[in-house]
Amino acid sequence: MQPHISPLLPSFSSLELAEPLLAAVRRLGYEQPTPVQQKAIPLALAYKDLLVSAETGSGKTAAFLLPTLHHLLTLPSKKFGTRALILTPTRELAQQVFKQCQQLLELTELQVGLITGGDDFRLQQNMLRRNTACVVATPGRLLELMEQETPDFSHLEVLVLDEADRMLDMGFSEDVLKIANSCNGQRQTLLFSATLTHFGVIKMADKLLANHETVALNTLHDGHRNIQQQIIVADDNGHKQKLLAWLLLNETYDKALIFTNSRVQADALQGPLRGQKLRVGVLHGEMEQKDRNRIMALYRDGVINVLVATDLAARGLDIKGINLVINFDVPRNGINYIHRIGRTGRVDELGLTVALVKSTEWNLMSGIERFLKQKFIHRTIKELEGKYKGPKKIKASGKAAGIKKKVEPKKSAVEKVKVRHRDQKNIGKRRAPSTVVPKGESVPNPDNG
Repeated sequence: MQPHISPLLPSFSSLELAEPLLAAVRRLGYEQPTPVQQKAIPLALAYKDLLVSAETGSGKTAAFLLPTLHHLLTLPSKKFGTRALILTPTRELAQQVFKQCQQLLELTELQVGLITGGDDFRLQQNMLRRNTACVVATPGRLLELMEQETPDFSHLEVLVLDEADRMLDMGFSEDVLKIANSCNGQRQTLLFSATLTHFGVIKMADKLLANHETVALNTLHDGHRNIQQQIIVADDNGHKQKLLAWLLLNETYDKALIFTNSRVQADALQGPLRGQKLRVGVLHGEMEQKDRNRIMALYRDGVINVLVATDLAARGLDIKGINLVINFDVPRNGINYIHRIGRTGRVDELGLTVALVKSTEWNLMSGIERFLKQKFIHRTIKELEGKYKGPKKIKASGKAAGIKKKVEPKKSAVEKVKVRHRDQKNIGKRRAPSTVVPKGESVPNPDNG
């Protein structure tokens, strides 16, 4: 889906793209290029290496597809092998990029292929042998094919790494570098990421990009103006389930996306939510690919309107109508949080996100707020108000509060007088006046008169 852009911005025709691509853009209903497309496409058309960062839903996919396909259409080659390779971290994202690529190439004879795990290995081998010009792939399955010496990337002209930060988080760093090193060294490389604060992304860029240009349209700390972010505290998971059901039954939404940290938790929520007569599906990495495809199709078409998923669904998926995101489990870090909530509020749409937070997750949620330099709205559902209200506020001591303690003046020490036994015997008796004796004289004896 292409975000709506102000008519004051330039049109796609000003980018001087090949006519079949411009015709496809018009048929898809794209109006004006988004900011990331305005900045990245001209640089990519000049065949420069790029490091690009922009928020989710900003049109990054078209920002690398349009210049790449323009290059393939306007500079035909008779050399054998794949000419453009696009790597993505997940199968779902690969399928989404593949579909958009097919739409843009509809008026051309160029062929695009898809390589992901879970699909027929031999069919993928045959597709590569047919000299498919553009291939969209996930790293794992592509490496399996490379071990069989099927792909030929010796004449590759464009390498695209989509959601590079996610590929690093999923442990694909070595795989990506191995694939890149097998490609033509004179290729163009386009590296797209949601953030440039990920150290691994910068490190990978240093290894793969040559004299590159950087296009950075956002930072992690930029607020999501289209998204209202809320927190509801919960006593335990049982209380969370009641809060979740209430939100799904009472909030207004087209599609809702529920995130958990584990597939076990995702599966566990499906039954209780269906018991509330909700149209629910589950998506996680342990499912068979055909089941994942079926669930995504049902969700995209609105047959089910509530999807419970792991972070598999947090990256790159662009599904129209998601306007409620609920974090049943608090994500493990701020970057995952950003990508989860980024499934809603896509540029010109409004979205609501709610994080259900129990006592053991409070510090994690507070850490995410500090990381993003944001404060989320605290909300209470009156009918389901729990006992836990957040950590108790401990009254700060003077030292902790930075208050100087008032120093009392020291009291003068009272000398102890030693009372001797013989002094006690003389109590009440008349004592002779004391006599000061000059130095060198003897003391007079009163008995001698």
